[in-house]
Formats: sequence, C-alpha cells, structure tokens
Amino acid sequence: MAEVKKNILTEEGLKALEDELQDLKLNRRKEVAQKIKEARELGDLSENAEYDAAKEEQRDIELRIEEIDKILKNAELVTDDDVDSSVINIGCTVRIKDLEYDEELEYKIVGSTEANSLKGKISNESPVGKALIGAKVGQKVEVETPAGIIEYKILEITKN
Repeated sequence: MAEVKKNILTEEGLKALEDELQDLKLNRRKEVAQKIKEARELGDLSENAEYDAAKEEQRDIELRIEEIDKILKNAELVTDDDVDSSVINIGCTVRIKDLEYDEELEYKIVGSTEANSLKGKISNESPVGKALIGAKVGQKVEVETPAGIIEYKILEITKN
C-alpha cells in the first residue's frame, strides 16, 4: 500500500482551511440547497438551467469539502516554535536577492497545500523552495530552471 503523503501546514494555513471548511458546511451548503429548491419550483427540470447550475455548484462544494477533509486528516502542523530562524525551513519568511537581475524577493516557505505564488508563498517542494531549504543568511543557492540556473543570495530569514 502506498504511503499517504503528509500535508505540511503552517498555523495560518491550517486556520484558513478550517475556516473554509466551516463556511462550506454551514453557509454554502444551505445557499445551494435553497437555489436547488427555487429552481425545482420553476417546473420542468429537464430544461432548467438554474437547476443544472445549482446541482453543479453543489457537486463542487461537496468535492471541496471532501478535499479539505483529506488534507486535514493527513496534516502535519509546523508551529512557530518548530521554526529555527538561523536556517531556512517551512514556516520561515526569507528575503533573497536574485544576483542576475539585482532584485530582492521575499517568500514564505510553506507546504504544497498552502503554496500561492501571488501571495508570496512558495512550496517547499518547488525548485526554489527545495534549493532554499537548509540555507543560511549570506549563503548563495542555485536553482535549476528550464531557462537555466538562477543564483540567489540569502539576505534575511524570519519566522512569522
């Protein structure tokens, strides 16, 4: 039997998932049930676009609830106490300098479940995340990308 992958979560990520799950179960289920009820009252279900859309939304909500349940069931929490700010690890925020473009970047290293590059959260499993894990301030790391090797210098490590 295959080993179940642990979902590494920060305290912030765990709370966000728990809040989303609660909202889906308490609010969104009721909203979509009301939409289905109203669409049924419109008559013939075979040609009722509102009914079809509401049922589709209901499926999406149930799938997301199931997905969050699975994530939480296999969650491994990384607390601030677990984070050592002398070395980059999950839960750290790191300021780095792209040596080619002379540009400073800031990322929070998180588990793959929480990753969101638009919010500056990168996965420990991403190429950049993998390269940064274990590095210290002042150290240079190389990241292999399809476009070639990118070199970063670690400027600062903080824990949130």
